[in-house]
Amino acid sequence: MEQKELTTWREETALERFQIIVPLLDSSLDRDKKVQLRKELASQNDLSVRTLRRYESSYLEKGFPGLKPAERHGCSRLPMDFEQLMQEAIALKREVPSRSVRQIIFILELEGKAKPGVLKRSTVQDHLYAAGFGRKQMKKYNEGQKLSSKRFCKPNRMMLVQADIKYGPKLPIGPKGRKVQTYLSSIMDDHSRYILASEFYDNQEKEIVEDSFRKALLKYGRFEAAYVDNGGQYVSRQLVRSTSKLGIRVIHAKPFSGQSKGKIEKFHQVVDSFLAEARAKKIRTLEDLNHYWACFLEEYYQKKSHDGIREYYESRGRSVPEEGISPEMEWNRDARPLVFLDTSVVGEAFLHHEERVVDKGGCISFHGRDYEVSAALIGATVEIAYDPQNPDPLMVSYRDMPPIEARPVAISPFCDRKPELPVSMQSPEPETSRFLDVLEKKHAESQVKLANAISFSRYRKEGR
Repeated sequence: MEQKELTTWREETALERFQIIVPLLDSSLDRDKKVQLRKELASQNDLSVRTLRRYESSYLEKGFPGLKPAERHGCSRLPMDFEQLMQEAIALKREVPSRSVRQIIFILELEGKAKPGVLKRSTVQDHLYAAGFGRKQMKKYNEGQKLSSKRFCKPNRMMLVQADIKYGPKLPIGPKGRKVQTYLSSIMDDHSRYILASEFYDNQEKEIVEDSFRKALLKYGRFEAAYVDNGGQYVSRQLVRSTSKLGIRVIHAKPFSGQSKGKIEKFHQVVDSFLAEARAKKIRTLEDLNHYWACFLEEYYQKKSHDGIREYYESRGRSVPEEGISPEMEWNRDARPLVFLDTSVVGEAFLHHEERVVDKGGCISFHGRDYEVSAALIGATVEIAYDPQNPDPLMVSYRDMPPIEARPVAISPFCDRKPELPVSMQSPEPETSRFLDVLEKKHAESQVKLANAISFSRYRKEGR
């Protein structure tokens, strides 16, 4: 394989191995259950228990990079008719997708098309993967995880989070004041019901989910697993790749089992009460919508006693204060330490990667704009890495060369067209939401008290 294909293959193989061992990374498993689960996974994926142990040890010692196959050097000892044999292997796999690699090799040897011992399992598996037949393990993993959604509540924070998208209001933020549908992407801690990230967006593309995950990780640290539905935003290859690199399991809910996501659905009922207030407030911009939503979230929902938390403790025979327990209280009193990640590690995990060909001017085209790279790379196929929420600048890589920072080619000022603000966004509105007004005032007072508390703490330390 070429260097580019080899790099992609090593990355995808690591991802596939992670999806196989991910059930074994559940910290709640005891030793006996883990041993039994390891045997089951080995049988399902046509691997030995020893191989699974090696994958686990490599991941725990080196993280995601430890699952990548070792780089191969030296000349290949493949038979002369290897390409023809791989076509036969692909045909056998296409005939019966459940056939294992070992069975395919066995058939080719019995048919006399391959000499015994010539075809190695790892080699055939690599080439089958490159041909698009490497998704078996991931499919079995998703099927095996369906039962895990039946647990009522995790005992500690950041062991599991739930994520979902809800329709928001339509706002006149499109061209000429055209109304645009908004969407709320939220992430909730399963144990405390505390909201880790929640924001309205003007689209429902997969990037808004990635943005929510990234913000939650940067603010509150790493969580062990995420429980999501089967929407396109949550089954995207990019999200699976990003969370796998950070050691986070993604568990998909069983189709048509809305009750399994009861916590986030209950939260959406609270969102409905905010939307009623937002209509009264006559909110016109996405910025204002998110501003008042932050006030509502931090001053009302997070601080309001939660019936679900009360029911959880009472079902276990534990007393609950008369005033109840809010998500914020439950989050703060949990003694389980938070595991914060370096911002560069999180940022790298969520970068998107694409390929471009450098043109005769030493530039590449990206999203309708030209980016200047280097005249030395004219005609080369380079890889670009970018943040979908803020694509400037692009990081351009080519083989062993250090990454190049590419910025948009400058355009003369007279070509710059600045769109005017729609008139509908400038008109004053006489009505308002008194509820959101008082929450905004309270939120501002809370921020002042927090700033004073920090300042006084610093004064006391300096006075010592």
